[in-house]
Parts: sequence; C-alpha cells; structure tokens
Amino acid sequence: MNAGKTFGKLFSANLKMMFREKQVWFWNIFFPIILMSIFMLIFGGGNDKDFKAKIAVVKPAQSQAADSVLGMLKQVPVFEWKSEEPVSAEQADTWIKDKDVDGVVVLPADGALSSLKLIVNTENEGNATSQALRGILDQIVAQANLAAAGVQQPAFRFEMSSVTAGSEDLSYVDFLMTGMIALAIAQGGLFGMVDLVEMRRKGLLKRLRMTPVRMGLLGLASMLVRFALGVFQICCLAAIGVFGFGANLHIDVPTLIVAFFIGSLAFNAIGYLISSFSKSLEAYMGVANIASFLMMFISGIFFPTNSLPDWLQPVTNVLPLTYFVEGLRDGMVYGSGLGTSDFWLGAGVLALWGGLAYLLGATLYRRTKVEVR
Repeated sequence: MNAGKTFGKLFSANLKMMFREKQVWFWNIFFPIILMSIFMLIFGGGNDKDFKAKIAVVKPAQSQAADSVLGMLKQVPVFEWKSEEPVSAEQADTWIKDKDVDGVVVLPADGALSSLKLIVNTENEGNATSQALRGILDQIVAQANLAAAGVQQPAFRFEMSSVTAGSEDLSYVDFLMTGMIALAIAQGGLFGMVDLVEMRRKGLLKRLRMTPVRMGLLGLASMLVRFALGVFQICCLAAIGVFGFGANLHIDVPTLIVAFFIGSLAFNAIGYLISSFSKSLEAYMGVANIASFLMMFISGIFFPTNSLPDWLQPVTNVLPLTYFVEGLRDGMVYGSGLGTSDFWLGAGVLALWGGLAYLLGATLYRRTKVEVR
C-alpha cells in the first residue's frame, strides 16, 4: 500500500476513534462553548454609555464649600443616588460594608476642598467603578479649585479619543471572542493527542510498529483530524460570538486561512510531541495542563500583552499562543491582510514551533519503546 492510501486509512481510523469517545465531544466541542460563554458574560461587559455608579453623600457640617461640591455632584449624569439627601457617617458605613453603594463622598466640613473624601469597599478598591469615581472627584476638586482662584476658563483642556487597527465598530467583545477561539483551538491540539497515549497503553502502537506503517504518517493523520475539528470550532464559536453576544467579524479570508492552518498544525504538533514521551494519561494531561495554563493568561487572550510587566514580556514573546491569537485577530477582526511584517513574523514563529515539535515527536516515537511495562 502506498503512502497516500496508508495516510487515508490512518486519517479515517483517527477520525472514528476521536468521535467514539464521549470525552472528545465534551472537551473539544461543548467545553470551549461553555468557557467562551462564561468569559464573554463576565468580561464582555456592557456599553460604556450604560455606566452608572451608585453613591451616597455624608455632609458633616454646613459650609459653602460643601454646598458647592454637592451641587457639582448632582450634575454628574452617571451617578445614581442611594439617598437624595446627605446621610450619617454610620449609615454610609453600613451601605459600604453591605455593598449597597459603590462609593460614599464625605463633603468638606471646614470650608477646604482638601478634606473631600471618597470611601469605597476594600474588596472593590481596584475595580473600574472605584477608579472612575476617583477620577470624577479629582476633576470636581480641580474645577472647584480653579473657581476659587478666580479662573473662569481653563487655559488647557484634556480630551481623549481612540483609534483601532480594525473597523470602527471594534469592541472588547470582538477582542475577547477571537482570543477564546484561539484558546479553544490551541487546547484542542494540546489535549487532542491523548489517543496516542491510550494506544501505547493498550499495546496498539507496538503492533503498528511491527507493520509497514510509518509513525510519522500516524502522527500527521492524527494532527489533520484535529485540524478538521478546529474548522468546526472556529465556525461554531464565531457564530455564538456574533449572534449570542453581538460581536463583529471583519474577515480577511487569506489571512485567516494562513493563520488558522499554521497555528492549528503547530499546536497539534506540540500535542504530538507531548504524547511521544508521556507513558500514562496522567502524565500527558499534567504536561498539557501546565502548557495550557502557562499560555492562557499571558498570551493576550483576555487583555493585551503590552499591559503585562516588563519582566514577563520576553516570556510572552516566545510563546506560540501569543502569535496564534494575533494571527487570528488579523484575519477575523483587524482585517489587516497578509502584507504586514508582524503577521509573517508570527506565522514564522508558529511554523518553527510546529516543525520542531513534530520532528522531535517523530524522532522520539521512532527511537523509544512504545510498549507499556
């Protein structure tokens, strides 16, 4: 039997073997859908125009400064008032502890704006709402100080806008959706070669090695089966993101095909490498889990990699998932095409990872014993 027919038989056998196991249906199809849905609900957030912060005000004493600041606070449209009138410090403290309000503003008691105070729950001190409250109050204090100094019109004003390499309607939901698609495909490759470990445990690899079948063809057939599964994953997850969460896709077909093909095969090759030296299911899953969790949080899935600490940047820059995520975003969201050097640099890194992993895995399968002792 020639190599082409052998490969076809191995591909068909791997396909049947993969879908025969119920775990495959869950971990490769349902689990990515559940995971993406959870993270989209948690991190997808809402429209920034819907931002509201519930506050209360404590007014220790009557003063002109307190009345002036209270008037400014009443004009802020994003504030929802727990009580229209100032409350006692004890009541405000209870609301903060029970998280009934996002923050409490203590108005100045001595006529000096330096005594203006914001109180938030310690558990929420670092969240976006608390930071927004702090920024608003900083601006109110600055305006009040300018007015007290007799400056009616500031000489400078600060304005902020944003641009993106993608379309005008690009949002964080689009960013997160493409990251989750890349993660699902990568995990499908990392965990997808567990069948080879099971074949080793049952002695099937030993029997295959006694036949004319080449182990390299066996690994390649298994990788391409996962590639076909990845095509289904990307279509399914993209449909859920668009129709379920309002994500926007601006697909550049050639870019998407190149990024997906190289990235999918690279991660399947890494899974093939892991299976080549794992002598038990536990060992395989342990190594695959370490690799998956290492890359999950520092490869730009949930937030841009440039927000990571400087000491972590070199690690991020050598991980294959970093370049796979960016490649898929180029093809699905940014629509930047194949003409950028960054895209081809990432594709080259992915191809290098995949080529080295496959060659090393095939070598280990060829030179080591495949039977279980």
